Amino acid sequence: MNKTPLTLNGAEKLRAELHRLKTVERPSVIAAIAEARSHGDLSENAEYDAAKERQGFIEGRIKEVESKLASAQIIDPSLLDADGRCVFGATVEMEDQESGETVTYQIVGEDEADLKDGKISVSAPIARALIGKYAGDLAQVQAPGGVREYEILEVRYE
Repeated sequence: MNKTPLTLNGAEKLRAELHRLKTVERPSVIAAIAEARSHGDLSENAEYDAAKERQGFIEGRIKEVESKLASAQIIDPSLLDADGRCVFGATVEMEDQESGETVTYQIVGEDEADLKDGKISVSAPIARALIGKYAGDLAQVQAPGGVREYEILEVRYE
């Protein structure tokens, strides 16, 4: 089984979601199914159909999260010692050479990526261009509008 990289924070979020699904969502949907059953004829019971559909979604998500956690290689960015290199889990501050705009991204696993939160997937083109580079290096990224160049200002492991 292939290991999927996941930051410590991402793993904690998945564990919290799994706990919520098992302790809140699952019992809630079981109660909804029992309630719908008590109304009689199941063949024309929309509440029952909706509750069963929700149960299928919840059980599927539980399996998916358990699978992700089982195949995860959990990496704590604060324990990394990459000598200033851009690696998985690193937070990279960089400047767009064309616009002069400064942006900061953390390179995370695919399930953790959230651009609004400054987290980019390790498989994203910009992350692939950054991996292995040091502060002061230039990274060229193939963007939809053409090649963009970024100067890496700082690499942190937090």
